[in-house]
Amino acid sequence: MAENVAVTTLDDIDGSEAIERVRFALDGVSYQIDLSEQNARELRTVLGKYTRKARRVRGSGQQRSANGAVSRPPDREVNQQIREWARQQGWDVSDRGRLPSSVIDAYHESRRPG
Repeated sequence: MAENVAVTTLDDIDGSEAIERVRFALDGVSYQIDLSEQNARELRTVLGKYTRKARRVRGSGQQRSANGAVSRPPDREVNQQIREWARQQGWDVSDRGRLPSSVIDAYHESRRPG
């Protein structure tokens, strides 16, 4: 007995069929989102307002790992801000070492407007 299994990727915004995975970065955090043609166009339109005025950053010495992820040294000032914020929120974080991604994500989420 033969089976044919089809996988459909859904738009992360509205649940319709996604046609592409869009990657973008903001404040040093990389994101990817699966979007329909319409939602991808809308995202590019909104971001375009800012990217048309922004300066592109190239050759900053960032190195990519084998899986393509950018490897960057931690920004000590930003990490310190995140640690202070996390402590104010009741998180138990150390003075040194890597911050848990859950803390970093919560920090960035708290900075989003709306």
